[in-house]
Amino acid sequence: MAVGLGHEAGQGIALGGAIISVMDVFEVIWHGLRDSFLMAWEVWWALVLGFAISGIVQAWVPRERIESALSGSGPRPVALATGLGAASSSCSYAAIAIAKSLFQKGASAVTALAFQFASTNLVWELGLVLWVLIGWQFTLAEYIGGVVMIGLMSVLLRAFVSPRLEAEARAHALQADTGHQHNAVGERLSWRERLTSTSAWSDVAHNFRGDWQMLYKEITIGFLLAGFIAQLGNGFFNSLFLTHTGGVLAALENVIVGPVIAMLSFVCSVGNVPLAAVLWSGGISFAGVLSFLFADLIVLPIIAIYRKYYGTRYALRIVGLMFVTMVTAALIVDGLFSAAGLIPTGPRPSSGDIFGTIAVNYKLALNVLGLVIFAALFWLTARRGVSDPVCGMQVDRAKAIRMDFGAETFYFCSVHCLHAFEVSPEGYLGGQVGSGDREVTDSHVR
Repeated sequence: MAVGLGHEAGQGIALGGAIISVMDVFEVIWHGLRDSFLMAWEVWWALVLGFAISGIVQAWVPRERIESALSGSGPRPVALATGLGAASSSCSYAAIAIAKSLFQKGASAVTALAFQFASTNLVWELGLVLWVLIGWQFTLAEYIGGVVMIGLMSVLLRAFVSPRLEAEARAHALQADTGHQHNAVGERLSWRERLTSTSAWSDVAHNFRGDWQMLYKEITIGFLLAGFIAQLGNGFFNSLFLTHTGGVLAALENVIVGPVIAMLSFVCSVGNVPLAAVLWSGGISFAGVLSFLFADLIVLPIIAIYRKYYGTRYALRIVGLMFVTMVTAALIVDGLFSAAGLIPTGPRPSSGDIFGTIAVNYKLALNVLGLVIFAALFWLTARRGVSDPVCGMQVDRAKAIRMDFGAETFYFCSVHCLHAFEVSPEGYLGGQVGSGDREVTDSHVR
């Protein structure tokens, strides 16, 4: 009997332990999701405002003259490429697609890479979200670091890429599948006309919506990663980074590990800012956070795209160049900020500081305003827009490329989508293809 009772008691303890373990798992999941939402709440208004400003810049700043002047490698072409990148979407995938298109059309390797660095480091939305989450010092460092990286890359390019390899990469790019590149929406009007024109604001709205469609997965994954990684606690980060030794060794280790984490996280663009905030809270150095933020152009999926676009040799060389540039730029900016006394000191922000709370305060008002702007711009695209049957992007029906197929008219965001539809319309119409004649009725491409 005693043995039986002991066995039953053991079963009860085991069952109780299993229940506790399951409850622990659910608690971690709940806290991870909660913190992800709270971080999104902290920066919602900044994201909307940043993307709205980006949409205005993309729609209302003319690009044609800049694009035609990027074939050289001197200061002027690099400066123009930097300006064009800063006026573009912050999506890393869009940046590398546009850079490849510029490279195919004659832009040099240095100007194509300068465009990529600017597009992912010198844009409004990134700076705003950084400011809200971890402070203005990181925003300023991000912008200065972007310029430093472009300068370093311009100087170091030939140490990694010879003129012959650049020519081979261009030939490979011309033969490669162009991928899907959305054209920036915009029309020629004066600034006064734009401010009062529904059509001009429709351009802004469609760029705004297009950026969200390209980036919402990255942003969502970034918040989820940040929320769940925060549950690991500071002990995890203290074991990962040299946070207490100080000096050159710790700085070097942090700036090297930062990009490695970025490469393995698969998150890029604005989506890596939440995780950067968690890393800063966990003890990584200022330089380590910067190198992590700079590294969104060398995440593993993007490295695979480089290989597809330019070939393996060129892809490996530019990834090596970017890694050296990012690490060096982070150390330089860290040194400058240290000398100027601009590196944040004192206690690091806690999880509560980073993830925040929901309360009736100015942040609630800003988030409500952000929601109104978001809804208004999406409503404008719904009113004037129609979906591209190939990629699903919302395009302005009055300005899109359109094609009559049978008894219907279809609208496309780009020539690439039009050609994809022409090759295999049945693939986008569920196999319901009639025998009607095809006729392209408008070829206005922005």
